Amino acid sequence: MRSVIYKLFLATALILSSLVGAQAQEHGHEGETPAKQEGEAHAEKGKFNVGAMIMHHIKDDHGWELAHGFTIPLPVILYSKDRGLEVFSSSRLAHEQVYNGYKNEHGKIHRFTEAGTVDHEAKLYNFSITKNVASLLLSAVIMLLLFPAVSRGYTKNKGKAPTGIQSLLEPIILFVRDEIAKPSIGPKYTKFLPYLLTLFFFILVNNLLGLLPGAANLTGNITVTLVLAVITFLIVTFSGNKHYWLHILKPTGVPIALLPIMIPVEIVGVFMKPLSLMIRLFANITAGHIIILSLLGLIFMANHMGGMGTSIAISPVVLFFTLFLNLIELLVAFLQAFIFTLLTAMYIGSAVEDHHEADHGIGYEGTTSELG
Repeated sequence: MRSVIYKLFLATALILSSLVGAQAQEHGHEGETPAKQEGEAHAEKGKFNVGAMIMHHIKDDHGWELAHGFTIPLPVILYSKDRGLEVFSSSRLAHEQVYNGYKNEHGKIHRFTEAGTVDHEAKLYNFSITKNVASLLLSAVIMLLLFPAVSRGYTKNKGKAPTGIQSLLEPIILFVRDEIAKPSIGPKYTKFLPYLLTLFFFILVNNLLGLLPGAANLTGNITVTLVLAVITFLIVTFSGNKHYWLHILKPTGVPIALLPIMIPVEIVGVFMKPLSLMIRLFANITAGHIIILSLLGLIFMANHMGGMGTSIAISPVVLFFTLFLNLIELLVAFLQAFIFTLLTAMYIGSAVEDHHEADHGIGYEGTTSELG
């Protein structure tokens, strides 16, 4: 748990510092174009803006930059009452360009009037395919290709040893079933196993995709982790039995005088469970990317401060630690998928367990602190 708090604090501090720096830069150069401001900011005192570089790589965008100078344009889909549906390439808005009255400012598309000011009366509905959305669709395609192949493998190799992709994924599937679903939920695990498998592999695939160069930071986007947590919350809420709700509204063994205190605490706990799921995944994935990008940024900072010689001198050390942290992030990718799925199974198990199971300790919930 302490490691999660530390990573969340580190991620928040770096993000806030970069945002404050960007805001100060805007106020210090009013009336100038963002491109000119950025150029002067990099040239000023020969400093390299690490915060801006990190935010550029981990935030969502309307284009997918695979490498510096090579960006795949994505479709911009806008709807307004006066103009209707408009679809065009994000390349038309690159480099602060204005297209059909639209301009992309810091990742948000605005419509401008003929006088050059933002048209606040125009209500835009943005359904664009951003980098994170494209990564989400890519992971969905990967899963739709993998698991039908696994299903066909089970049909083809019935009673035989698994082969191909089935042999690769079967141990993971059995692990989720035997080590997560069964112990945490109990006899009713089969009803929830498809969701747990989907959840585990969705997080795992996107965690691994996020480690590739030029990839999107999907599981490090708090809106994505929020949706996953809300889905878990809804499943737990609508699957809860009588014993589950009685435990919340009238905890067993609690004196009547303490019920006005304990009932609000239990209700808050219901909402804190999905909140902890959301923050844990977001914080761990984002913090890992920020730390790696910060290390790589040291090379460019050394080049600005001490010249090419200093940059070359520290590069081997920085690259060594970066590769080491990438290996750790590979472990974290599996670990976070496991923890999110395990806690989800525990919350479901606490909601569906029978009264006699609770009395005998079956369906142990555990705590978030025990899992880090």
